Amino acid sequence: MNQLKEIRKQNKLSQKELADMIPVNQTAISQWERGVTTPNQNALKRLCEIFNRSPNYFLDFDLNLNEKPKGIKIPVLGSVAAGIPISAIEDILDYEEISEDMAKTGEFFGLKIKGDSMSPIITNGDTVIVKSQQTADNGDIVIVLVNGDEATCKKIKKTPEGVMLIPLNSDYEPIFYSNKQIEQLPVRIIGKVVEQRRKF
Repeated sequence: MNQLKEIRKQNKLSQKELADMIPVNQTAISQWERGVTTPNQNALKRLCEIFNRSPNYFLDFDLNLNEKPKGIKIPVLGSVAAGIPISAIEDILDYEEISEDMAKTGEFFGLKIKGDSMSPIITNGDTVIVKSQQTADNGDIVIVLVNGDEATCKKIKKTPEGVMLIPLNSDYEPIFYSNKQIEQLPVRIIGKVVEQRRKF
C-alpha cells in the first residue's frame, strides 16, 4: 500500500505534480496511496512509464490495495458425539470461513444439519456456524448432546425445573428435560448457533 508514496517521495514529487503527469486529480493520488481506490489500467501504465518500473511492481501494489481481510477456516462436521473434543473429530465434510474478528472471540465449528425439525429457518443440509460454549440464554439456538448421542440443534428455554428443547417445525413436539435428567442422561449444551450457511 505504501509503494506509490515511497517511490513518489524518492523522486521528490508532490501528489499534485504526479497527478499532473498522469494526468488525474490530486485526490486520486491520495486515495491510491491510502488504499481507498486503485488506479485504472491507463493510470497504471502511466505510473510504470513515469517511475520506470515493471508492471509487476505496481501489480503487487494493486493487489495490496485490494487485499481483503483474511478469513479463518473452520471444519464443517457431519456429526458430534459425546466425549470427543471438537478438534479431534475426523468426520470433516467441508470447511467454512469466518472472519478473524469472530475467530478471536472463541472456538468455532460448522455442523451439517440433518432432518427438518428446525424448518423452515434451518433446513436439512444447511450448515450452521457454532460457537463452542456450555451455557446459553433463553431463545438461543443451541447444539445439544443428549445421553451421549449425536448432537441435535434446537431452540432452548430454561426453567427452574429444567430445560425445554424446542423445534421450530410445528410438526415436532418440544422435549422437556428435568434437572435430574440433565445430570443423569446427561444433557449438555456444546455450542450456540451464531450463523447459518446455505448452498444452492
